[in-house]
Amino acid sequence: MFEDLKSRTVLITGAYSGLGRHFAGVLAGAGARVALCGRRTALGEEAAAAIRAAGGQACAIGMDVTQPASVQAAFDAAAEALGPVSVVINNAGIAVSRPALELSEDDWTGLVDVNLNGAWRVAQAAARHFIAHGTPGAIVNIASILGQRVASHVAPYAAAKAGLLHLTRALALEWARHGIRVNALAPGYIATDLNREFFASPAGEALIKRVPQRRLGQPQDLDGPLLLLASDASAFMTGSVIDVDGGHLASSL
Repeated sequence: MFEDLKSRTVLITGAYSGLGRHFAGVLAGAGARVALCGRRTALGEEAAAAIRAAGGQACAIGMDVTQPASVQAAFDAAAEALGPVSVVINNAGIAVSRPALELSEDDWTGLVDVNLNGAWRVAQAAARHFIAHGTPGAIVNIASILGQRVASHVAPYAAAKAGLLHLTRALALEWARHGIRVNALAPGYIATDLNREFFASPAGEALIKRVPQRRLGQPQDLDGPLLLLASDASAFMTGSVIDVDGGHLASSL
């Protein structure tokens, strides 16, 4: 079903660790050439080497999504190393957990500049790259169910992800005429090394009980939706949001 990925170069932001690194492995396993982008170069080289050791094609490229020149340079480097990019996984993001009354100006602006403005910079650079190379393209924005419903202590994160969902729809509308599809994947609570300790605590266990499936998602729960949106299997989908949350959004308030 995902045979078309074998001819694609995929650029992934925030790809050196966590879900981004997992996505890179999944796409490389489907045959794509993957450009892993991020700021921590040593981690990136390690992640790319692991993919190559497993038989995939991968390179690590430095990118700071808060710097337009860095974003553009990464697309140029990916095209030179692996061929023109035709799929982008817009995954870079940071989190701040703090009561809204205690947020600093830097807390707010720093998070929004990465999670929303950064996603916009990457998407715009991607669209320009696709058009310049005369190829259709797919952009998959990694959003969150917190962009649709809120929780305490994550105001800037929730606001940025809500903005990202509407940006997905707006860009899908504008860029469809260029053969560019823009969709979003909205994970619920997914187990990672960063949150494992919290979800083992009483507060974390209580949160898991509010998920209808009564469990955390695992990174592999995102594999099918990711491959769908990145490939031509979703050729007639644009402006769509796929929630992967164990039914969390459908639960009662």
